[in-house]
Amino acid sequence: MKYSGPGPLDRLFRYLVPLSVAFLLSGCGTAGYYAQLTEGQWQLLRARQPVDQVLADPATSAQLRARLRHAEEARAFASEQLKLPDNRSYRLYADLKRPYVVWNVFATPELSLQPVTHCFPIAGCVAYRGYYRQGAARGAAALMREQGLDVYVSGVEAYSTLGWFDDPILSSMLGWGDERLATLIFHELAHQRVYVQDDTAFNESFATFVEQQGTQQWRAARGLGASDPAQLQQREQFTRLVLATRERLQTLYSGTLTAAQKRQAKHAEFERLRHRYQQLRDSQWHGDRRYDAWMYGPLNNAKLLPFGLYDQWVPAFAALFREVDGDWTLFYQRVEQLARLPARQRMAALQKRL
Repeated sequence: MKYSGPGPLDRLFRYLVPLSVAFLLSGCGTAGYYAQLTEGQWQLLRARQPVDQVLADPATSAQLRARLRHAEEARAFASEQLKLPDNRSYRLYADLKRPYVVWNVFATPELSLQPVTHCFPIAGCVAYRGYYRQGAARGAAALMREQGLDVYVSGVEAYSTLGWFDDPILSSMLGWGDERLATLIFHELAHQRVYVQDDTAFNESFATFVEQQGTQQWRAARGLGASDPAQLQQREQFTRLVLATRERLQTLYSGTLTAAQKRQAKHAEFERLRHRYQQLRDSQWHGDRRYDAWMYGPLNNAKLLPFGLYDQWVPAFAALFREVDGDWTLFYQRVEQLARLPARQRMAALQKRL
């Protein structure tokens, strides 16, 4: 098995670049935030162990052993068949002893769907801030609410450092089924393959396509049938339901009503969303309640932000994949060409393939 790339604590935390950046940034709040990012990443790096060592340890449970073996099969498939990076990422394991690796905090104005963005030296500008401790995320969210913002906190099982470090299989990833674990590996490795600063929709749609196409090939290689079409349909219907609400809210917020009238109409839109969801769930999904927790929790603008980012350009990438007759190497070359275009030209090129 071939390994490439960094080693020993990823070349001493990439020469402590993130920590240096933190000290160069002005403002105590900003420095404090970067300090927790640096500490969290450092702890994660120190927690890693080679999967081979974990498997060889007699104290490793049979359940963990089985999950890691499955993950390593998916990891090998990712490089050999999907032509994703062949490095040490996801050939290491880290027990976080918590349900999520980070908690992301999303925020918008009360009467707007425009996200509060945050810019980082490596990842560019994104519509959230990540925290390694749930308490810190909740504290940041509380401060934003005091400013009158709509806020949503979401736990994340995995993330990519875009090849800067050897990303491990995380204990937070193992709560999913075997197939979902494989798709997470495909998705996160895709971010290492191609990433464009300041274009979340492009990055996530690309990784989602690689995840979906990779999963089809993964299932075929294992002699399994296609993924359950009912579950895929439910996900698409749920996403369309939320996106339709977001479009109506966008029209509402750009209209001429008073702020008080917009607040009242905003509340009505979220109640309408819940009502339509319940009708869909009970009439077409036979009472499947997998989305109940999300729907019946507090709803606000910020909670709608992630929708569409992961799916917007997936059909365009699927069309591009067909153009190269399913050749992964050529596909990535074409995607890299798109990535080098200015933002408007890139969007236009994707739009033509929808």
